[in-house]
Amino acid sequence: MPIIIAVCILLVVITTLVHYETLTILSFRLPGMRIASRLKLVVVVLAAFAAHVVEIALYAAAAWASIRWLGIGDLSGAGGASLVNSLYFSAETFTSLGFGDLVPSGPLRLLAGVETLNGLLLIGWSASYTYLSMERFWDLDQAAGAPKPQASKVPGSTNA
Repeated sequence: MPIIIAVCILLVVITTLVHYETLTILSFRLPGMRIASRLKLVVVVLAAFAAHVVEIALYAAAAWASIRWLGIGDLSGAGGASLVNSLYFSAETFTSLGFGDLVPSGPLRLLAGVETLNGLLLIGWSASYTYLSMERFWDLDQAAGAPKPQASKVPGSTNA
Protein backbone atom coordinates (compact mmCIF):
# COMPACT_ATOMS: atom_id res chain seq x y z
CA MET A 1 0.00 0.00 0.00
CA PRO A 2 2.80 2.54 0.68
CA ILE A 3 4.02 2.06 -2.90
CA ILE A 4 0.66 2.88 -4.46
CA ILE A 5 0.29 5.94 -2.19
CA ALA A 6 3.69 7.17 -3.38
CA VAL A 7 2.70 6.52 -7.00
CA CYS A 8 -0.53 8.49 -6.48
CA ILE A 9 1.24 11.46 -4.92
CA LEU A 10 3.86 11.46 -7.67
CA LEU A 11 1.20 11.36 -10.39
CA VAL A 12 -0.81 14.21 -8.85
CA VAL A 13 2.34 16.35 -8.72
CA ILE A 14 3.49 15.48 -12.26
CA THR A 15 0.07 15.93 -13.88
CA THR A 16 -0.45 19.23 -12.08
CA LEU A 17 2.93 20.44 -13.35
CA VAL A 18 2.12 19.30 -16.90
CA HIS A 19 -1.13 21.23 -16.74
CA TYR A 20 0.44 24.29 -15.16
CA GLU A 21 3.22 24.43 -17.74
CA THR A 22 0.79 24.00 -20.63
CA LEU A 23 -1.41 26.85 -19.44
CA THR A 24 1.59 29.03 -18.60
CA ILE A 25 3.01 28.61 -22.10
CA LEU A 26 -0.39 29.49 -23.54
CA SER A 27 -0.64 32.58 -21.34
CA PHE A 28 2.71 33.91 -22.51
CA ARG A 29 2.55 32.98 -26.19
CA LEU A 30 -1.10 33.46 -27.09
CA PRO A 31 -1.31 37.27 -26.82
CA GLY A 32 1.63 37.67 -29.22
CA MET A 33 0.33 35.25 -31.82
CA ARG A 34 -0.76 36.99 -35.00
CA ILE A 35 -3.88 34.94 -35.61
CA ALA A 36 -7.56 35.70 -35.28
CA SER A 37 -8.91 35.72 -31.75
CA ARG A 38 -11.28 32.85 -32.48
CA LEU A 39 -8.31 30.75 -33.62
CA LYS A 40 -6.59 31.56 -30.33
CA LEU A 41 -9.54 29.91 -28.59
CA VAL A 42 -9.11 26.84 -30.79
CA VAL A 43 -5.44 26.75 -29.75
CA VAL A 44 -6.50 26.92 -26.08
CA VAL A 45 -8.90 24.00 -26.48
CA LEU A 46 -6.41 21.88 -28.44
CA ALA A 47 -3.59 22.58 -25.98
CA ALA A 48 -5.80 21.70 -23.00
CA PHE A 49 -6.90 18.53 -24.79
CA ALA A 50 -3.27 17.60 -25.49
CA ALA A 51 -2.37 18.18 -21.83
CA HIS A 52 -5.22 15.89 -20.76
CA VAL A 53 -4.06 13.19 -23.18
CA VAL A 54 -0.56 13.34 -21.70
CA GLU A 55 -1.99 13.18 -18.16
CA ILE A 56 -4.18 10.19 -19.04
CA ALA A 57 -1.16 8.48 -20.61
CA LEU A 58 0.87 9.04 -17.43
CA TYR A 59 -1.82 7.41 -15.31
CA ALA A 60 -2.13 4.56 -17.82
CA ALA A 61 1.60 3.93 -17.76
CA ALA A 62 1.61 3.98 -13.96
CA ALA A 63 -1.32 1.55 -13.77
CA TRP A 64 0.23 -0.79 -16.30
CA ALA A 65 3.65 -0.67 -14.59
CA SER A 66 2.04 -1.19 -11.18
CA ILE A 67 0.30 -4.31 -12.44
CA ARG A 68 3.09 -5.67 -14.64
CA TRP A 69 6.22 -4.93 -12.64
CA LEU A 70 5.11 -4.19 -9.11
CA GLY A 71 2.33 -6.77 -8.90
CA ILE A 72 -0.02 -4.24 -7.31
CA GLY A 73 -3.59 -5.07 -8.23
CA ASP A 74 -5.06 -6.02 -11.58
CA LEU A 75 -7.60 -4.99 -14.18
CA SER A 76 -10.29 -7.60 -14.55
CA GLY A 77 -12.38 -7.73 -17.67
CA ALA A 78 -12.05 -8.26 -21.38
CA GLY A 79 -8.42 -8.34 -22.43
CA GLY A 80 -6.92 -7.99 -18.95
CA ALA A 81 -4.15 -5.60 -18.05
CA SER A 82 -2.59 -4.79 -21.42
CA LEU A 83 -1.11 -1.39 -22.12
CA VAL A 84 -4.00 -0.51 -24.44
CA ASN A 85 -6.55 -1.56 -21.81
CA SER A 86 -4.68 0.47 -19.21
CA LEU A 87 -4.97 3.50 -21.49
CA TYR A 88 -8.68 2.91 -22.02
CA PHE A 89 -9.21 2.38 -18.29
CA SER A 90 -7.28 5.55 -17.52
CA ALA A 91 -9.31 7.62 -19.98
CA GLU A 92 -12.63 6.47 -18.55
CA THR A 93 -11.37 6.98 -15.00
CA PHE A 94 -9.77 10.41 -15.59
CA THR A 95 -12.97 11.72 -17.13
CA SER A 96 -15.03 10.22 -14.30
CA LEU A 97 -17.04 8.19 -16.79
CA GLY A 98 -16.84 5.30 -14.34
CA PHE A 99 -15.89 1.68 -14.55
CA GLY A 100 -17.13 -0.08 -17.62
CA ASP A 101 -15.85 -3.42 -18.79
CA LEU A 102 -12.54 -3.06 -16.89
CA VAL A 103 -12.50 -3.00 -13.10
CA PRO A 104 -9.42 -2.50 -10.88
CA SER A 105 -8.69 -4.77 -7.96
CA GLY A 106 -6.38 -4.57 -4.99
CA PRO A 107 -4.44 -1.39 -4.23
CA LEU A 108 -4.93 -0.27 -7.83
CA ARG A 109 -8.39 0.88 -6.74
CA LEU A 110 -6.76 3.74 -4.83
CA LEU A 111 -4.98 4.85 -7.99
CA ALA A 112 -8.33 4.87 -9.82
CA GLY A 113 -9.94 7.02 -7.13
CA VAL A 114 -7.08 9.50 -7.08
CA GLU A 115 -7.07 9.67 -10.88
CA THR A 116 -10.78 10.50 -10.92
CA LEU A 117 -10.38 13.31 -8.41
CA ASN A 118 -7.28 14.64 -10.16
CA GLY A 119 -9.01 14.45 -13.53
CA LEU A 120 -12.01 16.39 -12.26
CA LEU A 121 -9.75 19.11 -10.88
CA LEU A 122 -7.65 19.37 -14.03
CA ILE A 123 -10.68 19.36 -16.33
CA GLY A 124 -12.21 22.10 -14.19
CA TRP A 125 -8.98 24.07 -14.41
CA SER A 126 -9.08 23.74 -18.21
CA ALA A 127 -12.70 24.85 -18.30
CA SER A 128 -11.89 27.88 -16.15
CA TYR A 129 -8.89 28.81 -18.28
CA THR A 130 -10.91 28.40 -21.47
CA TYR A 131 -13.65 30.65 -20.09
CA LEU A 132 -11.14 33.34 -19.14
CA SER A 133 -9.54 33.10 -22.58
CA MET A 134 -12.93 33.41 -24.24
CA GLU A 135 -13.67 36.50 -22.21
CA ARG A 136 -10.31 38.00 -23.07
CA PHE A 137 -10.24 37.24 -26.78
CA TRP A 138 -13.94 37.78 -27.49
CA ASP A 139 -13.55 41.29 -26.14
CA LEU A 140 -10.77 41.85 -28.67
CA ASP A 141 -12.93 40.56 -31.52
CA GLN A 142 -15.81 42.74 -30.44
CA ALA A 143 -13.57 45.79 -30.17
CA ALA A 144 -12.07 45.20 -33.61
CA GLY A 145 -15.38 44.59 -35.38
CA ALA A 146 -17.77 46.88 -33.56
CA PRO A 147 -18.64 50.25 -35.07
CA LYS A 148 -17.22 53.20 -33.21
CA PRO A 149 -19.75 55.17 -31.19
CA GLN A 150 -20.73 58.51 -32.73
CA ALA A 151 -21.43 61.63 -30.73
CA SER A 152 -25.15 62.29 -30.86
CA LYS A 153 -26.32 65.57 -32.30
CA VAL A 154 -28.96 67.15 -30.15
CA PRO A 155 -30.80 70.20 -31.55
CA GLY A 156 -29.77 73.32 -29.74
CA SER A 157 -26.52 71.81 -28.38
CA THR A 158 -22.98 72.85 -29.18
CA ASN A 159 -22.05 69.47 -30.67
CA ALA A 160 -20.26 69.89 -33.95
